[in-house]
Amino acid sequence: MVWDKNVLVKGGDLPNSLDATDIFFDGEEFYELCSSRVNTRNTHGTGCTLASCIAAELAKGLSMLSAVKIAKRYVEAALDYSRDLIIGNGSQGPFDHLLALKNMNQSSCRHDRFNPNDLLLYAVTDSGMNKKWGRSIAEAVKAAVEGGATIVQLREKEAETRDFIDAAKVCLKICRSYGVPLLINDRIDVALACDADGVHVGQSDMPVRLARTLLGPEKIIGVSCKTPEQAQQAWIDGADYIGSGGIYPTNTKANNRTIGLDGLREVCQASKLPVVAIGGIGLSNARAVMEIGVPNLKGVAVVSALFDRKCILSEARNLHAVVSESALLIQ
Repeated sequence: MVWDKNVLVKGGDLPNSLDATDIFFDGEEFYELCSSRVNTRNTHGTGCTLASCIAAELAKGLSMLSAVKIAKRYVEAALDYSRDLIIGNGSQGPFDHLLALKNMNQSSCRHDRFNPNDLLLYAVTDSGMNKKWGRSIAEAVKAAVEGGATIVQLREKEAETRDFIDAAKVCLKICRSYGVPLLINDRIDVALACDADGVHVGQSDMPVRLARTLLGPEKIIGVSCKTPEQAQQAWIDGADYIGSGGIYPTNTKANNRTIGLDGLREVCQASKLPVVAIGGIGLSNARAVMEIGVPNLKGVAVVSALFDRKCILSEARNLHAVVSESALLIQ
């Protein structure tokens, strides 16, 4: 593959090799790009996909070396995702470059793709707060969506896996009856087990590209970002949205560095993805957050302002009214 002075020699097709090592030459230096070999018959289309991906990354303004690295990583992830596909009887099967063939014949309860407007009022649960007020997680979620929460994230750090899955299934049924997406914080295994609508991961959790490989293209993936660099990487890795904060000090997360409204604005301006703000946001400051003047800020995420209150339903209604009005004014 030649582009001006750049040359990429692919090594993924070498027989009996345990790895897939490509050599890239930029006219001055050689780079050895190594990855594990994915053993699968489904390799038809890998070369065309690699070339298309490189071209797409170059169009974003990346350097040739960066474009090649991203394209190689994408092809590796897609190969791994499609390794067990059984389509056709030939010696070579199709490479699932859009991560779609596995789910071609499967039905889903949510046929629509992610809608950024769903981020408007983002409810994040807290088991400690539910325990404090004597509520089950299902009761808390039901009150939140009845009051106007537009998306729900189950963040249950202390729950046992089986209990978490059982609770998530109940909450998923509630959310789908209201047409509200349900995401799982961090736990990809729980999201898969209950067929949640997606996940939200932090910078130290499972990488977005690996989560995408496991979940497929139809699920929603959000990632926490505090810096413009993290925001740009989230887009490269295939996230659907960014959660940015903490905007204000909060007791919900220990040692959580705040970035303020200026930091939020910088992240939004750097991001090609929709953004939801989080951290210390409530009725008193939600309007100020929504009105910072960036079009891709789509909503606010709240924890204490919903779940550490006597009546979740009324708090959700009040918050929804405030953020909805601000969103309309911005438009």
